Amino acid sequence: MNERDSETIAGLLIDMGLNRTERKETADLVIINTCSVRDNADQRFFGTLGQVKKIKEANSRLIVGVCGCMMQQEHVVDEVKAKYPWVDIVFGTHNIHMLPELLRGAAIEKKKRVEVWEEGGEIIEGLPARREFPFKAYVNVMYGCDNFCTYCIVPYTRGRERSRKPDEILSEARGLARNGVKEIMLLGQNVNSYKGIDEGGAVDFPELIYRLNEISGLRRIRFMTSHPKDLSKRLAAAYRDCEKLCKVIHLPVQSGSSRVLALMNRNYTKEYYLDMIGLLRGICPNIAVTTDIIVGFPGEGDEDFEETLELAEQVKFDSAFTFLFSARKGTPAASYEAQVSEEEKRRRFNRLLASLNGIAAEKNKTYIGRRESLLVEGAGKTGENVMAGRMDNGKLVNFVGAPELTGEFVDVRITEAKTFSLFGELTYCSTD
Repeated sequence: MNERDSETIAGLLIDMGLNRTERKETADLVIINTCSVRDNADQRFFGTLGQVKKIKEANSRLIVGVCGCMMQQEHVVDEVKAKYPWVDIVFGTHNIHMLPELLRGAAIEKKKRVEVWEEGGEIIEGLPARREFPFKAYVNVMYGCDNFCTYCIVPYTRGRERSRKPDEILSEARGLARNGVKEIMLLGQNVNSYKGIDEGGAVDFPELIYRLNEISGLRRIRFMTSHPKDLSKRLAAAYRDCEKLCKVIHLPVQSGSSRVLALMNRNYTKEYYLDMIGLLRGICPNIAVTTDIIVGFPGEGDEDFEETLELAEQVKFDSAFTFLFSARKGTPAASYEAQVSEEEKRRRFNRLLASLNGIAAEKNKTYIGRRESLLVEGAGKTGENVMAGRMDNGKLVNFVGAPELTGEFVDVRITEAKTFSLFGELTYCSTD
């Protein structure tokens, strides 16, 4: 979501006649787009501000702006005002479209502009964007979240759920396909709760997938993220019926303990989650399942953690984002008693990581010898002349190839499996 916002910010600035530079030292404008999900992101933000201050001291004409989720928190804005008075523009997640007005005010009037909306209001359509890739694109389907998990700051920084009109989403996707985009990633804090309205009435997320599947030129549809409590049988059926829907789902479980899930306000049990995995794999046996897991949530005991290990072994996730619990100011869990010590969090984290990595490595070995289709994303990181692409199920594959293959579909035969990636030999490319 933050990356997509940054694309919009860049598009607005380019429309104003600005050009992007990779060197902050030569910039006339620096904007820092922030994230509040983890504490280390907060710390990096303030560290980056300190670096930018030195640049501004050498260039008094430099305009500095800060935006994003952190700015939706009053105590952060107060800190920026008090400790970083040289920041010129402050805005939040709901009023990105106001950036040109704020920038003109700061540049012409030479006044600090602070404009943070508490609520999002009507969705602003048609904003420009500087897309990072010509062959794949993010497409927002909704904004905000109504779930209020006790550890999560998102409902307070992104606001309540607001769904885009299906016609606007379809129009954007068709335009992207006409311009050469082959893969779209549908974005929302919880896409499963999408509630669109058109002339025919209500449109839910599965129906949106079915409609997107009909768009000519589009080859792949992905989405994230989804909440287990809202996963429907019709969405599971879409994996069977919609050939463009990639056979992968990111389904955050967060904990394998029903007791801890209740403390988290996740509104499902371990048994329900396993039933949803069974539903998906019953319809699409080869679907890749990825997840999020929090280690050391307040009140998590040894038995709760062992249940998480057991669930990971039972589901056999293809990959997982694992996090040490990080208290977010303003969330209920930040004040919970029975906080788990950092030492114990780390011990559990290392055990879980070892288990998850072992499972992922074993699953990857099953691909050796198979021929798979990839969308090439660019240069790999494992050596000279190595390119990287992703399979339909999201797995990363490195292979020896030419840079000209970026954005093309190729076939490779998998020859090697590692924990986090695969290696293959090129057997066919669409440009042959």
